Amino acid sequence: MRIASLGSGSRGNGTLIEDEDTCLLVDLGFSLKETIVRLRRLSKSPEDINTILVTHEHADHISGVDAFAANFGIATRMTSGTFRGSQYEKRSNCKVVSSHHPFKIGTIEIEPIPVPHDAREPSQFIFTGGSKYRFGLLTDIGHITTHVRERYKNCDALFLECNYDAQMLADGPYPSGLKTRVGGSQGHLSNSQAAELLHLVKNDRLKYVVIGHISEKNNTPDLALEAAQKALSNWRGELIVADQKTGFPWLNMG
Repeated sequence: MRIASLGSGSRGNGTLIEDEDTCLLVDLGFSLKETIVRLRRLSKSPEDINTILVTHEHADHISGVDAFAANFGIATRMTSGTFRGSQYEKRSNCKVVSSHHPFKIGTIEIEPIPVPHDAREPSQFIFTGGSKYRFGLLTDIGHITTHVRERYKNCDALFLECNYDAQMLADGPYPSGLKTRVGGSQGHLSNSQAAELLHLVKNDRLKYVVIGHISEKNNTPDLALEAAQKALSNWRGELIVADQKTGFPWLNMG
């Protein structure tokens, strides 16, 4: 099982999960042309994608899904709330999934994780491959719930958002209402909130931690890294930053 990113940030997101002959794309916030270029960089083509999963209906996660799925005949899956909040009413290849019940695509078992975020029915996911490697994806979440703490233990790889630095957000250019939204309980994780979760879930099994969805105006990669490194002291895995332009390359879990 392996994972990679097309890019991570407020201008577009996309994460690949591959296990044996199954290749999933989670979210797509890039144009059709840009997506093909980014896939090619990872030695993939649209024909390799089995299904697109959508975490929620915000543009940086869903704006590229419709054109890509329609052009290449790729099935999509999302929760009922995300479906209602998107433009998929006329798409026959879109299947609604429950945010509370696991399902399987090919060799990959998928556990939806309901999260607090200002969308209709947002869901993050934990993926388990045929060899039982576990990858946890956790971005766009306003605060860490008890359920999240419990479910994201014992992952082999974790992709976690470090969206903003609290002081940079307070001093930054956003209007007060947007600052309240980003920093609120239905917004995004700060560096310190992400670090708190990392401290709780780090273990000998965890091989990779990827931090991403880093705000270009309210954070820096160095600040996010510093917070994560402190939380992961004495941990022997690899810490990686996913950026907007290149995401991160393929990481093999085993």
